[in-house]
Parts: sequence; structure tokens; C-alpha cells
Amino acid sequence: MKGSLLIIGFFVLGIIVGRSTGLPTAWSLADVSFTALCLLMAAVGFSIGHDPSALSRFRRLNPRLALLPLCTIGGTLTACALASLLTPHSVAEGMAVGAGFGYYSLSGILITGSKGAELGTVALLSNIIRELLTLLGAPLLARWFGSLAPIAAGGATTADTTLPVITRTCGDELAVVSIYHGMVVDFSVPFLVTFFCSLG
Repeated sequence: MKGSLLIIGFFVLGIIVGRSTGLPTAWSLADVSFTALCLLMAAVGFSIGHDPSALSRFRRLNPRLALLPLCTIGGTLTACALASLLTPHSVAEGMAVGAGFGYYSLSGILITGSKGAELGTVALLSNIIRELLTLLGAPLLARWFGSLAPIAAGGATTADTTLPVITRTCGDELAVVSIYHGMVVDFSVPFLVTFFCSLG
């Protein structure tokens, strides 16, 4: 829990600094974010490579973990279909929002272009919240529901932004599972969001 509070603390600090000073004109926000992400990935790779037992533990994992991305996709879409019944939006629109799987930048743009700014904003916020809840709640999710829960909760973000906290919470042996999961779910986002937008 302490690590999660530290992460959110740096997030808030970034907002405050960004609002008060801004970035130098020579910097691009996308370049800074990409550089930070590359450093995070390098740190995770170093921790896995430095632990000689990490790869051997990964080889002993159940091969059925390859189905984890499909379970994440199916569970998310089912929950979004049910939740949409409580909103003024159609089931297809609710599933389009959920099909972002935490990939807020892409899903928000796709939904805004197809369904308008209101639903696009809902998609943006819901996917940002999914990522933040994973960053903050990974230790609790792992404790209450098992080591795969933070990976499923992270959706498309488990290959990048939530990977460090998942690795720290669930162990280095699940880092490769997390990356694989994130890549598969990430790949599905443009197809599923476009498909559900075309239905409603």
C-alpha cells in the first residue's frame, strides 16, 4: 500500500509542477513520457535478468495462462454490458467504452470520432480510472483475489505503465505473462472499439 501511495503522490506532484511551470518549449510531453516508460521497462528487464531463478520459475507456470487475455476481454465486456443497462447508453456503447481496456488515448479518440465527445469523454475517464485503480490497488487485488488479479485489472496497460507495480506485487515470474497479456489485449482495442461503435 505504501508503494501505491508513493505512485499517486508522484502523479499529483507531476500535475502540480505541470500546472505551475509547464515544460520547457524544447521538450515534447510525448518524448518525456516515452523516455520515462523506456526507463521503467529497462528497470523491470534488469530485475528479471538479475534474478537467475526468474526464468526458471516462469517455465514452471501453467500453460493455460496463455488464455488470460481472453478471460480479461470476456470479463470486461460482460461487466460493461451489464453496467450499461443502468445508463442511458446502449449495450453496444457500453461495451465500446469497456473495450478500451485502459488504453484511454486510443479508445477515447476512436469513440469520440464515431459517437461524439460525450461518450468519448466517458471512455477517456473510465480507462484512466482503470489504470489508476490498478496502480493503486495491485497489492490489495493480489491479496484478495490472487496474483493474476492485478494483471487482469490492468488490461492493456500491463505491458507498459502498470508493469512495474505488477512485477513488484506479483513477482518477477509473472512479468512475461503481464507483458504478453498487455500486448494481446492492446492489439484487440482498435478492432473491438470500432466493432462495438458500429453496432450502436
